[in-house]
Amino acid sequence: MIKEEFYTIGGMSCAACSSAVERVTRKLDGVVRSDVNLTTGKLLIRYDDEKVTPELIIGKVTKAGFSCEPANRQKKPAEKKRTADTPQIVRLTGSWIFTGLLLYVSMGSMLPHPVPLPALFDMHANPVNFAVLQLLLTIPVLVWGKHFFVNGFSALLHRNPNMNSLVALGSACSFAYSLVLTFLISANPAHVHHLYYESAAVVLTFIMTGKYLESRSTAKTKDAITALMKLAPDTALLVRNDTVTEVATDSLKPGDVILVKPGSRIPADGTVSEGSSSVDESMLTGESLPVDKAKGGTVTGGSMNLNGMLHVTVTKTGADSTLSQIIRCMEDAQGKKAPIAKIADRISGVFVPTVMGIACAAGIAWFAAGMDAAFVLRIVTSVLVIACPCALGLATPAAIMVGTGLGAANGILIRNGEALETTGKITAAVLDKTGTVTEGKPKVTAVLSEKGVNERHVLAYAALAESGSEHPLARAIIAAEKAARSPDDAATNGTGTGDAATAGGKVISFKNIPGKGIVARAELKGSQYFIYAGNRRFMDEESIGVPAETETKAESLTKQGHTITYVASERIDSGGKSYGQAALQGLIGISDTVRETSIEAVRMLKNAGISVHLLTGDNKNAAEHIAKQIGADTVKAEVLPQEKAEAVKNLQRAGERVMMVGDGINDAPALVQADCGIAVGGGSDIAVDAGSIVLMKGDLRDAAKAVKLSRLTLRTIKQNLFWAFLYNVVGIPIAAGALYPFTGTLLTPMIAGFAMSVSSVCVVTNALRLKTKKL
Repeated sequence: MIKEEFYTIGGMSCAACSSAVERVTRKLDGVVRSDVNLTTGKLLIRYDDEKVTPELIIGKVTKAGFSCEPANRQKKPAEKKRTADTPQIVRLTGSWIFTGLLLYVSMGSMLPHPVPLPALFDMHANPVNFAVLQLLLTIPVLVWGKHFFVNGFSALLHRNPNMNSLVALGSACSFAYSLVLTFLISANPAHVHHLYYESAAVVLTFIMTGKYLESRSTAKTKDAITALMKLAPDTALLVRNDTVTEVATDSLKPGDVILVKPGSRIPADGTVSEGSSSVDESMLTGESLPVDKAKGGTVTGGSMNLNGMLHVTVTKTGADSTLSQIIRCMEDAQGKKAPIAKIADRISGVFVPTVMGIACAAGIAWFAAGMDAAFVLRIVTSVLVIACPCALGLATPAAIMVGTGLGAANGILIRNGEALETTGKITAAVLDKTGTVTEGKPKVTAVLSEKGVNERHVLAYAALAESGSEHPLARAIIAAEKAARSPDDAATNGTGTGDAATAGGKVISFKNIPGKGIVARAELKGSQYFIYAGNRRFMDEESIGVPAETETKAESLTKQGHTITYVASERIDSGGKSYGQAALQGLIGISDTVRETSIEAVRMLKNAGISVHLLTGDNKNAAEHIAKQIGADTVKAEVLPQEKAEAVKNLQRAGERVMMVGDGINDAPALVQADCGIAVGGGSDIAVDAGSIVLMKGDLRDAAKAVKLSRLTLRTIKQNLFWAFLYNVVGIPIAAGALYPFTGTLLTPMIAGFAMSVSSVCVVTNALRLKTKKL
């Protein structure tokens, strides 16, 4: 069976490290996919558990020189993050103090206003003491930066050289060269002018500083997940036998009843069994307005109960909860690489060995040109230190992490990096009608009455007749009649609307005639009636006349997508004998109304250069009317689920990159077929599972926002990759001395180290700019 798991990888410092982990795991027979996210330090691996075991994965990664353990995906972030940073801050502060002193000792005499050293350490009077003092000031910096040497040389031994290897080699060369000269100074004091202790110390200090700033910036890219993890409270108030007990949230199980007080977060998904309140779901859906909840309403774990006491029956807990699924989707999205990342991956795999080769070649070339050992050392060290695989490795994952976080904050749940990239390239959007463009709930949108009959009278008769039916159209009529009642109607306790003919009515018998309508026998104010409600065919069979004018109006409504229900009544005696012919009272038009946001959503998609196509299994009249309302480019009605997928294929064959937006089970095949499937939140589980993006608010405008988010993220990734490539393509030749023959310009290892640190921070900072964008 194929399994998919996350592992936490320790010891990675650059893209070469992540490439090495991917390389060793992909070599395992049975591994289907292996992706490492350098930013999160996570390995996402899919494998056949009959061929591969977790122990084998851990063993291979460990053998490659990295730590590896199964990731606890639901673990909350540590509350004492600042405490964890303290040792790093201490090391960094100490390094800067000793490096500053070292620069004062080695370069103080070069300042415009020289700062003299004590005679004991004077460069000319006591060169040995001068060198030993620099050695003593350098050693603490090397100790604080020992992880570069441990990790770097370990990676070399495992034949997986990385950024640490470059830093370790560069610093070690400078230090070793200076150490040898220190022992030779007593014999030849001139060697005191060629010490490079400060290069080793400054390089390490700059890079430690850069790594610290990079880690702080990278941590900000995880803010969205961190915020979501903190939403679920640690404890819940469990109600059992009228007793309230505080228990751990993890101990809750489906069926438990919990008490949620005003101002507290809801511990788990559930259904309101008692009470009413307003609930803030903004952190989960991006919807800023509170949502009213009453008995029977569903609530989501992590949302905030604002003003009422609620009793909630738990339905989902732990990994099955909505909050956990959102977090899991975000982690999956950040773990699965976007196609554009493969460019950087291919380069990162050979980057470090190539840089080491360039450093050696440059050193040999300059030595052959007659330069001394100090010059050659400066060249080799600068090349090793300036090269930055980190910027390449961070370019894509940093942007994807911020992009998925921004999406989640706006109620757009992106399942994988590929979807985030693909969505921005969409040229055609296929929209399902029912439940996506429309509300998905039939509503009474027109009531027409015959001469001398009140429209409310027509609605009340129909509601009385339909009161025993569960058909969606019947429910729509009953809901409309209830909404139309005036305050005075409550006193009648009837189904009517205050009209003398309908107040206090009750149904005696009810008969459903499939495909036609219903006939109900009802008692109204002491008299009995047959009430007929159904289609035109039903009226004809019951010999109920429909005036030509009424028929014309009905045809007009039908063309506008309405379903017509004709309403007629016939007065009878207690034995069921008619007093006369049944007469038409009027008709009711029922339709699925367009969501308020759909028209604007289509406009946003078109402004983004995307053609819009409406696809539905509904009748042609209804489909064409809705398409005209929203401004769709094309419409196709009465299609089966498999035909929806075929329609998507046809667009793809025409060269379009297709986005499918739907919410029903019948949309799932098309969602899978599309280049990007977007499921509307609140739809069927099958549709949501088939979508690579989920709109948590069910707002179609978010589909257009997803396109904008994708384009912004893709642009940021391209900017990052351009900067990373440009930096290395320009920086490495300059460090190798390419400008020296023409301008005499030669980088020092210190400047090279500073440039390397800045490059990584720039990439992450550029990714963080996405947070400021408005979708």
